[in-house]
Amino acid sequence: MSEPVQYSRAEERAIREAARRGDRPSCPRCTVVLTPRLIGGGSFGLGYARRREWLICPRCHRSVLFDRKRGTRT
Repeated sequence: MSEPVQYSRAEERAIREAARRGDRPSCPRCTVVLTPRLIGGGSFGLGYARRREWLICPRCHRSVLFDRKRGTRT
């Protein structure tokens, strides 16, 4: 049976917590440092401008996306 193509919830939580602490999170499967991509959103002036972070593994291409301010999944 093949491996799941997504991180488990526990893996995602550990990645988000490491990023929130200011660490450079590593992929729990490949142990390489995840590549960050900042994603802005919403329209300025409308009170809705979420700042998201997308962390991508350069080796296995799994990723996790979360709201930077809240540290939660989007």
